[in-house]
Amino acid sequence: MKKTLVAMAIAAAFVPAVAMAEAGDIVVRLRATHVSPDESSDLGKQTNNVYGSTTLANTVYGSNNAELRVDSNTIPELDFSYYITKNIAAELILALGTRHDVSVSGSGGILNKRGLGSVNLLPPTLTLQWHFMPDQTFDPYVGAGLSYVRAMDNSLTARTALGDLPIRVDRNAWGPAIQAGFDYNLQDKWLINVDVKKIWFDTDVKLNALGAAGLPVGYRKIDSLDVDPWVVSVGFGKKF
Repeated sequence: MKKTLVAMAIAAAFVPAVAMAEAGDIVVRLRATHVSPDESSDLGKQTNNVYGSTTLANTVYGSNNAELRVDSNTIPELDFSYYITKNIAAELILALGTRHDVSVSGSGGILNKRGLGSVNLLPPTLTLQWHFMPDQTFDPYVGAGLSYVRAMDNSLTARTALGDLPIRVDRNAWGPAIQAGFDYNLQDKWLINVDVKKIWFDTDVKLNALGAAGLPVGYRKIDSLDVDPWVVSVGFGKKF
């Protein structure tokens, strides 16, 4: 029995330590992040209300069920976590920006299923996390916080037989964020991370349409687009 215990102690001494969290630790992660918008749009109804059915039918959409669609995209993402205590960490996500193609669908009008261009969204997000098992190899966590979404390169164009009609994503936005994920702690303070976030935010969409005389009438709000993306990340990190 004594020989067995001694052998186990010697073996344990040569096993590299797994990266467990402590207060004051900083974790740097590099992840592949898939941003999948769960958008909600009332484009046709709002455009009809703003410009009137005659203008609507003759320019862009043609029916009340027109909607904006925002495609998914996958980007590299860098984030930092600071452990306030062993169980509580603050995470800041720094992404270079995620570009999404924007199109119109369901309109029955002259832009039905046509692309309008793309918009670049910059979504830095700060969350506060609770880590359930920071002393274990498998450490699940949940978190909540805020995201500030900045719309860049945000000029879209509706190319119609009547000419190009400028469309603009006009507003940066704050939105709540929740998350769940886990760190799988490895040797030498390395770890594997899987993370899922849900972010809620909306932005104003404005159209510079043509009036009855065929002249631009100025930008007017035509939609409050709820983007509300799911953000799924997989990557690796290191504790310092």
